[in-house]
Amino acid sequence: MEYLYAQDNLSLGQMAARWVAREILACPNLVLGLPTGSTPIGMYQHLTRLAQEGLISFAQARTFNLDEYVGLTADHPQSYAFFMREHFWSKVDLPKGNGDIPRGDVSDLAAECRRYDDAIQSVGGIEVQILGLGPNGHIGFNEPSHNMEIHTHVVDLTAETIQANTRFFPGSEAVPRQAITMGVGSIMRAQRILLLVSGESKRDILTKTLYGPVSTAVPASILQLHTDLTVLTDIKI
Repeated sequence: MEYLYAQDNLSLGQMAARWVAREILACPNLVLGLPTGSTPIGMYQHLTRLAQEGLISFAQARTFNLDEYVGLTADHPQSYAFFMREHFWSKVDLPKGNGDIPRGDVSDLAAECRRYDDAIQSVGGIEVQILGLGPNGHIGFNEPSHNMEIHTHVVDLTAETIQANTRFFPGSEAVPRQAITMGVGSIMRAQRILLLVSGESKRDILTKTLYGPVSTAVPASILQLHTDLTVLTDIKI
């Protein structure tokens, strides 16, 4: 495990963008796993600037997002598909169709889970996976549970996750109760993983993730078993 310390959230975004830029320069047809949420916004902003200045290109890349809310259409302002268009897809030269994300508005969610796993497998799997860390230790929307799902699946969101995401919605009642998420199998099969963690409120869960027992009670703790994990954080532990 490599541990990188950022002075603040701004520095974290810049450092994450430079880390990804090195990967895309080394492998222009890189297959990237991408997150949403507040933590990676700075990374997307800096990657956009690098791409618009012609320093990097996503023209040959493929991207797969971790998750999406069940029940929200792709044009819903709180959907993760909308987030990705606003913050990344529409601002760089990633070809239309090269950015994939689970669809949460389909009638057959099981078929969509299979489609997503097949799409990832068809390109040889994810090479570089970027993750955030949920307040209860979830990665993607893999919530604390008695087991860890290997494949893309539908998950019931915990009360803690719903509360944490209420700030993005008019109220807690508007937050979807389910999500479709990449399983830990696809995440752990990535060749390299970059974990982004920002804010003192996540000090305890980051400590449990990196130094506590590997347990389904803290899904992110499984990252301790990955052979090429980089942690980029503004939290000193």
